[in-house]
Amino acid sequence: MSRIDKGRGLLRTGVAVVAAGSLGLGVTAAGSAAASAPAGASHARRGHAVRAHKVQGGTAYFAEQAGAPPNYIFPFEGGQFDSINNVSQFQYLMYRPLYWFGKGTSPQLNPALSIAKQPVYSHGNTVVSFALNHYKWSDGETVTPQDVVFFMNMLKVEKLVYDAYSAGSIPDDIKSITTTGDSVTIDLTGPVNPYWFTENELGQITPMPMAWDVTGTGQKRGSASCGTASYQAVVVKTVSGASPSDTPVSAAAKSCAAVYTFMSKESGYDPTNPKAPNNALSTYATNPLWQVVDGPWHLASFTSTGYVAMKPNPDYSGPVKPTLAEFVELPYTSASSEFNALVAGKVSVGFLPPEDVTATAPSPTTPGANNPRLSNFKIAPWYPWGINYFPYNFNSTGDGGQAGKIFRQLYFREAFQTLVDQPLYIKKLFHNYAVPTYGPVPVLPKNSFATSFEETNHFPYNVKKAISLLKTNGWKVVPGGVDSCQDAAKCGVPKGTKLQFTIQYSVPTATQTDEMEAQAASWAQAGIKVSLTTATFNTVIANATACATGCSWEMEDWAGGWTYSPDYYPSGEVLFKTGAVSNYGSYSNAENDKLVDQTDFGTATLAQWENFLATNLPVVFQPEEAFYITEVQKNLHGVTPQNPLLSINPENWYFTK
Repeated sequence: MSRIDKGRGLLRTGVAVVAAGSLGLGVTAAGSAAASAPAGASHARRGHAVRAHKVQGGTAYFAEQAGAPPNYIFPFEGGQFDSINNVSQFQYLMYRPLYWFGKGTSPQLNPALSIAKQPVYSHGNTVVSFALNHYKWSDGETVTPQDVVFFMNMLKVEKLVYDAYSAGSIPDDIKSITTTGDSVTIDLTGPVNPYWFTENELGQITPMPMAWDVTGTGQKRGSASCGTASYQAVVVKTVSGASPSDTPVSAAAKSCAAVYTFMSKESGYDPTNPKAPNNALSTYATNPLWQVVDGPWHLASFTSTGYVAMKPNPDYSGPVKPTLAEFVELPYTSASSEFNALVAGKVSVGFLPPEDVTATAPSPTTPGANNPRLSNFKIAPWYPWGINYFPYNFNSTGDGGQAGKIFRQLYFREAFQTLVDQPLYIKKLFHNYAVPTYGPVPVLPKNSFATSFEETNHFPYNVKKAISLLKTNGWKVVPGGVDSCQDAAKCGVPKGTKLQFTIQYSVPTATQTDEMEAQAASWAQAGIKVSLTTATFNTVIANATACATGCSWEMEDWAGGWTYSPDYYPSGEVLFKTGAVSNYGSYSNAENDKLVDQTDFGTATLAQWENFLATNLPVVFQPEEAFYITEVQKNLHGVTPQNPLLSINPENWYFTK
């Protein structure tokens, strides 16, 4: 359930290139300059072929998405920190989720890399149990069922700030949790769809070490009682409605609230002062809290600009131990600076910006010839298990207080979507390294969830149709100018209201700007004036949060949409259900909510729900670009196939020479 930046310039998460060079950040293998020979290359020597050999050690450099460095380390984040750069490409390297998803290019569950064994459902799908594999924390403690309960205790108290929360789902659908030996048993409030519960409920859990069960610096592990309490001992008073709240009642619940506040502050977010700047970034690598890991890597260096250096966790219990001596993520402020670093050989894995593509791809998954300046790299398009869109703010007080009301009019959303020419952008801007988004279920990787109806463009580009929709619904259309409402009863807003909005967007690549300007020009043809402003990715996702009142933002585009992780089953409760934390635009539709519940708690497939949203248009759908047109140094192996959930596994990577 993570937002991404188009690194593409992704959002879909610095140091200038010159600074990187001055720090000696040349790509190395076995501590020296990396060999330039491609993988498997051989050289004629006395008539014999010499095969490339695996190198133990070396440093691999990974280019972060331009302008989107990681900025949150605590794996219990709110929506403003919910991004690929924080979760899948940073936190997951150190703190493993209960279940790992992604096998090759498929988003399916990967038991071999999971902390827990496959779950077992019983009693009419009202009870689920699972046992843990043997994993260790780097402080010597075993990863136990109580570490799972620790996460769930915190979620029970702080669910309203958690990025993946949706009313009625975890933890609301959990009656009790018990542990025995290495096993966890969860009693549910009613029957669930087992596939959904495994993928989207259990998939959210990240076991937390007892070293985090503290409320102050220097405290002994387990000094608080949140981590050791039973789930049933955590009691909260819940108030539902337009302004929901959860108030800790029991001592254990109050302890969880205190632990959450402390750990959040240590990560740089103050729940009592949400707008305060993050002043903890420079402490990430030195704070002992963050050195307690169960993943294959631990943090060795981190700067406020997003430079990340990780070294292998010698106590990692998983099946794949790192070969590299060090893994480094490099921040960049622009796609052009990343491209220049690639050309200069300063990164091992980077991306080719769309504007630097020199050959159109035969198909989205079949790359064209590489840019001739990158002869030492292999090209591999990387598609997310996701969709691309940007949200309307249905509660916006913009446009004289009428923006939200306008967005609630389906005819307006139809006209607006009809002016987005996805096929043209895919061909002309993205050189076929993209697929259209016509609904809420991904079309890549190919899957059985996407229906033929949802894969159909129901709103093909048509200026005349958009104008007709607006005129029929009471608007005076002024192509190239600004439309105004002439008939309030038809418009749904007061007479005289203007169709003029602002979209703030992040600028990962020049192509992103081209796309936004092309769309603004299209909307203008129907008299819809859209002003474009820019900001960093982290600023855009911080602004694009759900709000009920005093909410002036109108549309925000973080340039990458959504990857279904850890809500791997694309059922929609996290993104589009009324009141969901990650329903950033506050879309609300009773039919949508009903259809979501039928898939989550019943036996319905996704078909009826996804087909409904494909025409109800809860967001503005845009082409789903390749997250990265990845460039991999030819003597670096294990990078591909790339996980469609946008996680990276540098423990699989190794150099050859």
